Amino acid sequence: MASVAFHTLGCKVNHYETEAIWQLFKEQGYDRTEFESTADVYVINTCTVTNTGDKKSRQVIRRAIRKNPDAVICVTGCYAQTSPAEIMAIPGVDIVVGTQDRVKMLEYIDQFKEERQPINAVGNIMKNRVYEELDVPAFTDRTRASLKIQEGCNNFCTFCIIPWARGLMRSRDPQEVIHQAQQLVDAGYQEIVLTGIHTGGYGEDMKEYNLAGLLRDLEAQVKGLKRLRISSIEASQITDEVIEVIDQSNVIVRHLHIPIQSGSNTVLKRMRRKYTMEFFAERLDRLKEVLPGLAVTSDVIVGFPGETEEEFMETYNFIKEHKFSELHVFPYSKRTGTPAARMEDQVDEDVKNERVHRLIALSDQLAKEYASQFENEVLEVIPEEKFKDDPEGGLYEGYTDNYLKVVFPATEDMVGKIVKVKITKAGYPYNEGQFVRVIENSDVLNEAI
Repeated sequence: MASVAFHTLGCKVNHYETEAIWQLFKEQGYDRTEFESTADVYVINTCTVTNTGDKKSRQVIRRAIRKNPDAVICVTGCYAQTSPAEIMAIPGVDIVVGTQDRVKMLEYIDQFKEERQPINAVGNIMKNRVYEELDVPAFTDRTRASLKIQEGCNNFCTFCIIPWARGLMRSRDPQEVIHQAQQLVDAGYQEIVLTGIHTGGYGEDMKEYNLAGLLRDLEAQVKGLKRLRISSIEASQITDEVIEVIDQSNVIVRHLHIPIQSGSNTVLKRMRRKYTMEFFAERLDRLKEVLPGLAVTSDVIVGFPGETEEEFMETYNFIKEHKFSELHVFPYSKRTGTPAARMEDQVDEDVKNERVHRLIALSDQLAKEYASQFENEVLEVIPEEKFKDDPEGGLYEGYTDNYLKVVFPATEDMVGKIVKVKITKAGYPYNEGQFVRVIENSDVLNEAI
């Protein structure tokens, strides 16, 4: 029996797609092995979001070739899409597929085995207007299931290469999304995370249908769905209708990841982001009205070309004032091929790092403040795995609906179920809790009656 090994670089969408590609191999009778062991086929799912992403992708490709020079080496993903020639130039690479036509990967492997000629199967992604169906009925990770609902992005922010790697916005058929969600719930997942390249843009390419409609339909039609999370949504996509759906929903969680990138209007303009801070603030206020206790997490780029100390402080003060619950902070890094990489006034590395540290310190403080509101409260947690820093082995970690990480005594059979946990000690990066009880399905029925 032939074996296949995978290595995924980059984002959640890539991880989702690796699982989908694995399903294709599984149907053909392949065995899945660890990447560090010898396999007949290696699939490397690459990332190109930064220049470092390219470099890491090349290193992993070379590692696979060294592992087994006789194996078939398939490279896919974003770096494969933007730079197929660079990858084909690595001796030992056999097949390059970009971010489309992944379903043909097994055909290409058969073709390669016959002809023994490297195959470059990367086409022009910008011409693609159709969502490529890739089914994932179950995940190797058994607690939270991702559900990809769209592909591509039309925004062309000046720092970002991704539209060139993923193409333009295309939404998945709502019936497919609902069918897939039902499959995941039936497979035992309590929480579904809607994901995509520009997730909140779902439906922008459709007539008479949008993200709000999808959220409504998922809740109405998927039997047994307990938690629905949106992996990321832009402020401009948080319409009044989306807020209304969130307000009425019993399954959408009290957590939204809303990338801000900068809290300064002048920087946002240079980034070509489509909102002002006044608009962003107004949306946050509306959301917090309908969802008290809402956790808002965000991404911030620090040291974007031309960022002054004043502009940085606008970002710092905005985040502090609006009490975000956690930040992912990135120092700006030049991405070759983007307008921002060619801008004058690149910020000095030392200045960038110093600002990053200030913002991370603020994030830690805000995360502690947010968590402290929930001390002594009973929250619902889905235990995911054993807590790594526990020598005894009786502690497990998992997330609440509002994305607090909780560590508490549990047992293996609770993993993936929703359990009630009392937060005994709030903190960051995790809270300590004590187990109260497991929620059975009958509880939900009683609450609904």
